[in-house]
Amino acid sequence: MEKTVLVETSARHAHISQEHLEILFGEGYELTKKKDLSQPGQYACEERIAVIGPKGQFPGVSILGPVRPATQVEISASDARSIGVAAVVRESGDIAGTPGCKIVGPKGEIEIENGVIVAKRHIHMTPDDAEKYGITDKQIVKVKIANDARTTIFDDVVCRVHPTYALAMHIDTDECNAACAFGTVYGEVIL
Repeated sequence: MEKTVLVETSARHAHISQEHLEILFGEGYELTKKKDLSQPGQYACEERIAVIGPKGQFPGVSILGPVRPATQVEISASDARSIGVAAVVRESGDIAGTPGCKIVGPKGEIEIENGVIVAKRHIHMTPDDAEKYGITDKQIVKVKIANDARTTIFDDVVCRVHPTYALAMHIDTDECNAACAFGTVYGEVIL
């Protein structure tokens, strides 16, 4: 049985805590949904922030909702080098010991001590998907993306299993460009 998965590219973005949202946008502020994302309950917001490192900045960085318990900025390794932040590859939410940055919004700014990561490539899947594919939560797999330009096999892909997830693999823009994974792309999970 072929184990296919939709491969989506996750561009630079931030997850913001309510406390930080109110500093950046004003007291009592709530995020404005722009569009739903593939993961149920997740959405891109109208709001934008500037992410600033020692060597440069990215204006207009998207915020993804809903608010999170801790603020986190996800960028590619190329992005990190360009703004002078020594970001490390981590799973989303695993921000202990990671570098920080300055974040500027229309009403204020914050300096986060940690939270800048290069997101580890991963597959979201439901328990039913995991059972069908013979995969367990946190299992590491490979994914082959075949195309005419540059067939690529990504190793060290973590599988994240939860009932609220939808089946999709997430890679960052560096990985997308390396594999020429543009448009609607599917990969084959290799155990």
